[in-house]
Amino acid sequence: MTSIFGYELEEFIGRKASDFMKPEFRDLFNTEYLEGIKKKGRYEGVSSYFTKDGRKIYLEYRSKLIRPEGGEPFISGIARDVTERILAEREIKRLNKQMLQAQKMEAVGTLAGGIAHDFNNLLQAILGYTQILIMPKDENDPDIAALRQIEKAAKRAGELTQQLLGFSRKVESKPRPVNLNQEVQQVEKLLRRTIPKMIDIELHLEEGIETINADPAQLEQVMMNLGVNARDAMEEGGKLLIETENVVLDEGYCRDHLGARPGKYVLLSISDTGKGMDKKTLDHIFDPFFTTKEVGKGTGLGLAMVYGIVKSHEGYIMCYSEPGQGTTFKIYLPAIEGEAEERRVEKKQKAMPEGGDETILLVDDEELLRGIGRDILEQFGYTVILANDGESALEVYEKRAKDISLVILDLMMPGMGGKRCLDELLKMNPDVKVVIASGYSINGHARDALEAGARAFVSKPFELKQMLGVVREVLDRR
Repeated sequence: MTSIFGYELEEFIGRKASDFMKPEFRDLFNTEYLEGIKKKGRYEGVSSYFTKDGRKIYLEYRSKLIRPEGGEPFISGIARDVTERILAEREIKRLNKQMLQAQKMEAVGTLAGGIAHDFNNLLQAILGYTQILIMPKDENDPDIAALRQIEKAAKRAGELTQQLLGFSRKVESKPRPVNLNQEVQQVEKLLRRTIPKMIDIELHLEEGIETINADPAQLEQVMMNLGVNARDAMEEGGKLLIETENVVLDEGYCRDHLGARPGKYVLLSISDTGKGMDKKTLDHIFDPFFTTKEVGKGTGLGLAMVYGIVKSHEGYIMCYSEPGQGTTFKIYLPAIEGEAEERRVEKKQKAMPEGGDETILLVDDEELLRGIGRDILEQFGYTVILANDGESALEVYEKRAKDISLVILDLMMPGMGGKRCLDELLKMNPDVKVVIASGYSINGHARDALEAGARAFVSKPFELKQMLGVVREVLDRR
């Protein structure tokens, strides 16, 4: 006992075991341990104690009540130090909890991506036919206002599906070398127009910040989402603090934080002085559709999208919060070698692209999408041949290859699928012009298809101008 507690033997004389416990546990010792041993004659368990130098230790003990004849009853027992075992068990439990959370997020992400894909197909019909109805009308037409509202609602629904795809990491990403400080300064300007003046915005940006490989538009989405959430948490005013810092995550930190990898990172911290969150809320903040806002004031997809974007950038995100103490999000983005590129200036919207008289083979397993695609293309002079799967497309192309100038090919189809269909088309004609259509990211299966020989990518739901522009550009390409 002297080696475990650090006391000399004489220092134990006249003292109870409870004297080495936290004061709040001493009554429990008397009621549970002593009463238990009186009733049962024995007692065993694990208790925490403090050593002479203040360290917390855990002892596993077995005690027995001895009742000698003609003498006073006393307690005899043995104990061993199990501190390392208890701490290891707690660490395993903590890591298991982190792993279960990561697996849950991955599973929900897969589900969200599938829902978004199906929803995109329905939106395509709504948006596409609405745009076809709008095309021949002038602004004085009595139906134009209602049609514009339908178009606006469909586009907003499309934005929600993009948020779902963002969470599931299936949204298009265009990473490039980026200076995070420059991106923060740009977002600050947007936030100052969005956030009430009673909320102060402070920037603490480290000079000589490392370069990261990121999509500037998605970084803006992340910061705007967190900034707007901070605004909503500070209804009476407060402070929004955005910081950047070069950091190194070591092996020890990464062992304690599942999903983090050792190396150089740029840390983006976004803090507010708002109402904060309890632990129960913190456990669910990244879940899709989880929101603490009133009905109609939030979709519950903002933080889910933030999580997905950070993960797609091979980053790591953590949230610290306590009720009444505000909230801090810490986002770690891997640093890279090299200089950041200058921010690009957005180009002005182009006019409606020209049509043509070529023949296009449109391949999609969704009847609605084949119909809307055909109607859009035919409105602009194209001849359209339809196929509902890869096998049918190959049969059509084999018979009419000389007539077909372009193939628009959906990637996600039953049967042989879009990628294998593309491979077979390229075997038939290495010069075939194929445009890949998908609601998923250009950096997923679509990237593989482009590398295999497809000429371009068009995202679903089709924007009329985007689709026609891509079709015309590929057809004009030699």
